[in-house]
Amino acid sequence: MENNKRIVNPGNNGNLIGEKGEILVPPTFWAFLPAGDTGITRKVTSKGIFWKVEVKKGRRTISQGIWAPATTIAQAQEEVKATRLTDEYKKKRVSEINRREKKQEAYDVEFCKAVEDYLDFHTIYKPIEKKLAKAITVHAIPVGSGTVARTQTIPIEERAAHAVIAWMRHQTTAYEHVKIAKIKGERRAVRREFAQQSVALLTNYRQGSGIKDDCPLQKAVNKIQTTND
Repeated sequence: MENNKRIVNPGNNGNLIGEKGEILVPPTFWAFLPAGDTGITRKVTSKGIFWKVEVKKGRRTISQGIWAPATTIAQAQEEVKATRLTDEYKKKRVSEINRREKKQEAYDVEFCKAVEDYLDFHTIYKPIEKKLAKAITVHAIPVGSGTVARTQTIPIEERAAHAVIAWMRHQTTAYEHVKIAKIKGERRAVRREFAQQSVALLTNYRQGSGIKDDCPLQKAVNKIQTTND
């Protein structure tokens, strides 16, 4: 049993649940390695003896860590530690960090431009458009945020549109205070309703219509300005 690669789920009272719903107990000489250090995890899993603990959160599958022989985990930790103390590794890490930062900065600019293109405000509202695009970008694209802006499965134009509507749902609608019935599809229906409100609100800015003082989007933009000041 312990020689298998398995995907398990956390159960009640610290139990693990197998692929067929069976209750599993790791061998006594095994230990749990929490997710977080991919270097160590990769070394352990390369040995081919582990149980990966996964949990579903919405549409995402998240790894909580792995069970594996304690000696394998300890050896992997020592090997990774030794590698990370070398000058070669340190130089490589600095290079990787610089490359990632440049890539992130480039994506920041690209995504912000995509948000501006989606907003497409009338000329008189371009200053608001830029403030709004920047705020949505800051909220949506941090690494590890789990937002749609981080996915590569849909075009950036769609990512930008989803990010705008999601931001407006929380900042310009009553979504945060609505009690959603625990009925299948109800949350999606509520979100769709608020999305329609958000699109209607954006239309005023796209057409250059007069904006009332109590406009929820104007209030949200003013809040952004106050926070930045």
